[in-house]
Amino acid sequence: MRTLMLDPKVLLLDEPLGALDPITRSELQRDLKEIFTELRKTIVLVTHDINEAAHFGDHVVLMREGHIVQQGSMDQLVNQPIDRFVSRFINAQTDHVAFHQRSPQ
Repeated sequence: MRTLMLDPKVLLLDEPLGALDPITRSELQRDLKEIFTELRKTIVLVTHDINEAAHFGDHVVLMREGHIVQQGSMDQLVNQPIDRFVSRFINAQTDHVAFHQRSPQ
């Protein structure tokens, strides 16, 4: 929050919710998405959680060993994976979870 007071053009967040329990994480995801939408800023968020990337991201970049493997909308990554790595990465985290179909509790 202190960073937002400086009114940066781009906000960089590295695994900001990684160490939280699922309930707190879900609540903060909702709150942060609302805040980010109101701020109308570019947010670069690093996460290993594909569902979190889907929740926040308009444009998702999937990297492997420091190189971009595929980028685009989450729909493109899910439905048009460029290679086996992308498919495996997406499927490993989404077998039991629907991206945007979750209804708020």
